[in-house]
Amino acid sequence: MTRHFIATILTLITLTTTAQNKMRPVDELINKTDSGWTLVKDWIKSAKNKVEILAVDTVKAKDALYKIQVTTRSPMGAVVYMTGGLLIDDGWIRILGSGNAKLGRTLPDWNKGKSFKEFGEIPSFLLIADDAVGGLYLLNGGGLGKDFGKIYYFSPDNLEYESLDITYTEFLQFCFNNDLDKFYKGNRWTKWRDEVSKLDGDKVFSFYPFLWTKEGKDINKNTRKAVSVEEQYSLNLDMRKQLGLDK
Repeated sequence: MTRHFIATILTLITLTTTAQNKMRPVDELINKTDSGWTLVKDWIKSAKNKVEILAVDTVKAKDALYKIQVTTRSPMGAVVYMTGGLLIDDGWIRILGSGNAKLGRTLPDWNKGKSFKEFGEIPSFLLIADDAVGGLYLLNGGGLGKDFGKIYYFSPDNLEYESLDITYTEFLQFCFNNDLDKFYKGNRWTKWRDEVSKLDGDKVFSFYPFLWTKEGKDINKNTRKAVSVEEQYSLNLDMRKQLGLDK
């Protein structure tokens, strides 16, 4: 296994064991000799896609790192501690960090009440990022399948959780270098970039007809409006229940 895959597994083990042990103080989570940020920063420098590093607030960063209980040796811990978040492709993908004016949600606070009830509990998954059309990226903690440590994509065009068979580290590289036009084929409308670049990081576009319906497949013909990501998240989960997708 590569170092980065091991780091992902260690991250999940840390999150799992936190529920059984006292939460570690933030100073123990900050690795001053082997920070994962060194690698992440190098990847960003050579990225093919546009990456915006959101400015970090040290106080908020320490609070977020403590709540999520991940060391900065891992790429996830490094993103949380060193950034307010990352915006990919003019904000089309928003990778959660410790919060910023452009992306107010933090990784731990956004997950509270969704993947766990209280900080320190075992998460069955972690919501690590989302996109401008309401898609979600989730790190599997065991609640999505047997592929522990892999990333899933909740797709707004079918309301399904799709395994991408990549780790968190590989997800970062996917965001930085993958052909996103190809990945999002059919879900990007004419002149989307101008609208998305002005979109608040805590909002997404909601479409009617819904993207998962037969009538909503041509995104250029749909009406759209910006809504809070919380509202869209709740709507998607409700729709899954109504359609009998949750068993």
